[in-house]
Formats: sequence, C-alpha cells, structure tokens
Amino acid sequence: MYQQELAKSGHKLFIIRGTYIYTVIILGAIIAYCSGKYGPFESEAANMAWLWVSFGIAAGAAIWRFIIGGYAALGTSGNAKKEAEAAELNTTGPYSVVRNPLYVGRIMNFTGIAMLSGSWEFGALVFLISVLIYERISFYEEEFLITKFGDAHKAWAARIPALLPRLTGWVKPKYPFWWRRAIRREYKKFFQLASAVVLFDFARNGFEFPENLTLYYIFAVCVILRVVLGAARQFGKAFDGIS
Repeated sequence: MYQQELAKSGHKLFIIRGTYIYTVIILGAIIAYCSGKYGPFESEAANMAWLWVSFGIAAGAAIWRFIIGGYAALGTSGNAKKEAEAAELNTTGPYSVVRNPLYVGRIMNFTGIAMLSGSWEFGALVFLISVLIYERISFYEEEFLITKFGDAHKAWAARIPALLPRLTGWVKPKYPFWWRRAIRREYKKFFQLASAVVLFDFARNGFEFPENLTLYYIFAVCVILRVVLGAARQFGKAFDGIS
C-alpha cells in the first residue's frame, strides 16, 4: 500500500517535473540579488572557486544527461511525456551502473544551478528536495516497468542501485551513440544553465548591465542556437521520428 502511494505521488511529480527547474532559477536569482556575492565565503578568491565548482557540477550533469540521451533506446519517456513509456528495458551503458541515470544527472544539475546563486544553504536544500522528488518519480516509473517487464525488471533492479551509481559492472551500450537524439532531448538543459548563469550575474549587479558584456554576448549566441534548434524541432525534418 505504501509503495502504491509513493507511486501515485510520483506520477503527479512526473507530470510537472519539467517546471521545477524554473522555480530553482527564479529563487536563485532572488538570492543572488540579495547577497550580491558569488559564494558563501568572505574571500573573493574562495567565492570565485565556489562559482566554478558550482558551474562544473551543473555543466557536468548536463553533459552526463546528454551522453545518456544519445545512448538510450527509442520509445522511452521524454521531457514532454505525461505517462511513462518504455519500448524495451534499458540495462546497458549508464543503466548498467544505476537504474535512473537521467535522474542522477538532473539532481546534480539542479544542485549545481542552485549553488551558482552563491548560497550553500540553497544548494543543500535543492539537493535534498530533488532527491525526494526523483525518488518518488522513480517509484512511479518502476511500478510501470515491473508491470511491463516483470521478472526481467526484478532481476535487473536486484543488482543495480536506484540513484547511487555503483563503480563496477559497466556493460557496453546496446546502441551506438546518436547525436541527433541527444541534441533533441537535452539542448534545453544547456540553455537553462546558460540562462541561470546570466540571470544570476544580472541579479548580482542589481539588475543592471556590467561594464564587461562578454558573458551577455555569449548568452546571445546561446539564444540564437536555442531558437534555431527549436525551429528545427518544430518545422524541420532533422529530428523527425526522434522522441
């Protein structure tokens, strides 16, 4: 009964999971505006180190998801899906070391973005909330996988951890890396990270443009790429048949 309740709450979170990042970014911008600092320390050097570590965590997690997206089988749940989908059970590549590699990436991506606000408390809070959210979502998805794949899923789940990757047992991915699928599924994550970096910087400056606009020029390029990829997805054929 408890497992079913977790699955029900997980289904609700599964439907709205794409909106959580915007809450993190908005709250992070408010924190950055109020503190005006890059990190939680008194030393400027330490705060800059915090900034780069935070960016490294967020960017590394986005790259991790990009790699998984390129190796994953077709017919799996995408960002816009309202119900779990799985044409087959993924058990190779990243799925041979952790059952929910995409969620591990999302948890760390959210945490890194929250840390970019300059607050360790916000980073820790977002990490804990993200673990709880994706733990619930994983309950929902695993109920679906058990129903569809039965003993095959149970055998896989018995030896592979849910959210904490193991360090051994890597199995070569079943499919070759597919660049178009990785781009199709994950380009928005990179744009969200770029948006957070620029918005937090803008907030720290009292919502005024700094003298050095290099970061903003880079973001302008990101915006152009985002528009181009979005147009290709909606009106072109580059991503046809890719979910």
